[in-house]
Amino acid sequence: MPETYNHKSVFTLPEVTRSIQKTITERYKTPVWIKAELNKLNFYKQSGHCFPELVEKQEGRVLAQMRAIIWKDDFIVINREFQRVLHEPLKDGIKILFLATISFDPTHGLALRIMDIDPSFTLGDLEREKQETIQRLKNENLYEKNRQLRLAMLPQRMAVISVETSKGYADFIKIIQANTQGYQFFHMLFPSLLQGEKAVASMMAQLNRIRKVKDHFDLVVIVRGGGDDVGLSCYNDYRLVRAIAEFPLPVLTGIGHSTNETVCEMISYSNAITPTKLAEWLLQKFHDFREPVEAANKTIIDKALRLISEQKTRFRAEVKMFRSVTVNMLQRRRNDMKIQTRSLIQQSIFRFRNEKTYLTQFQKRIPGASNILLKNRNLELGHLGQQIKNMSPENVLKRGYSITSRNGKAIKSFEDIQPGDILNTTIFIGNIDSIVQSTRKPETHE
Repeated sequence: MPETYNHKSVFTLPEVTRSIQKTITERYKTPVWIKAELNKLNFYKQSGHCFPELVEKQEGRVLAQMRAIIWKDDFIVINREFQRVLHEPLKDGIKILFLATISFDPTHGLALRIMDIDPSFTLGDLEREKQETIQRLKNENLYEKNRQLRLAMLPQRMAVISVETSKGYADFIKIIQANTQGYQFFHMLFPSLLQGEKAVASMMAQLNRIRKVKDHFDLVVIVRGGGDDVGLSCYNDYRLVRAIAEFPLPVLTGIGHSTNETVCEMISYSNAITPTKLAEWLLQKFHDFREPVEAANKTIIDKALRLISEQKTRFRAEVKMFRSVTVNMLQRRRNDMKIQTRSLIQQSIFRFRNEKTYLTQFQKRIPGASNILLKNRNLELGHLGQQIKNMSPENVLKRGYSITSRNGKAIKSFEDIQPGDILNTTIFIGNIDSIVQSTRKPETHE
């Protein structure tokens, strides 16, 4: 019974804790199934026990949180089952459905002991998150975006996101470098974590690095070794998937032997089940290009050889015909020249004879013709001399004409003199000097 103090009922602390213990014991007589997010496992290697932190969130706000305990023996069984079903141990950051007893101890307080965890619930929750990511990408028109990019016809420059010590990375590089066809590739490793809590941030950081130098590469390759659905859960993370979908270069994935395709593989430009298969796919791109080129090269060579052979045969025939035609033409021209030569000789002899006869006759006619010509020319010269003599100033003056001048210059117009000028007039016999009294313009008669 509680004590009284100043009319108040007062309980002792043991009484309160025993009351809580009794209530919880009566309410939780058997273990119950509880779902929560395993925020942190808190595994202690020395003891083998775990003290997980459990939390329930809604829109980033914590609604409830509690610490629990998994004893060593229970943890061994639970972890073994997790690895059998999900192929990965129990880890932080996943949602779990667990069987637990709830008890209260007056000294140690509330205790939540986890006895079992259902791995299929975790697997189903991961699948639900995956489907939500896919639907969100489709709603944002990002699901097909990377596949719509144009891959280089011969993609040789590769930015590789992987772990340097990864077997998958080693297999990938070995295949592309040791190809028997001699195809040349340039690759640069951008080292990144490929699984675990920090994998998403690590891969996104490397994608951002590649984006800054994207002009130096044809594509991005993400490769790793074998994995499982939980081990690959980071490849369903919306942040990473969106970064790949919106990347400006084609992204190729080869992230392991999982039978359940991840969202990264779904939205990437191309994916292969293993790094080896991805390397073979790239080599096949070169082979697919090489085959028609070699076939075309062979066709060109065959056609060229056939054309050369045909043209050579045709050329030989043309040469043979040309030789025959030339010989015949030369023979005809030779005969024509002989005929023309004989004709020219005969015509020359005939022409020489005619010209000789003409020259003989002309020679006989030259003295008489020359005398007549000279006589006619003498007569013409006599007539010209008489005309010149008749036109001389002396004979002109003799006929009554005179020449009037002023200062030795002949007067041609009344405008050349002024009243008072002294004029000199030359007549047949003698000269007359006179003074000009007036001048007038000659009258015109229409």
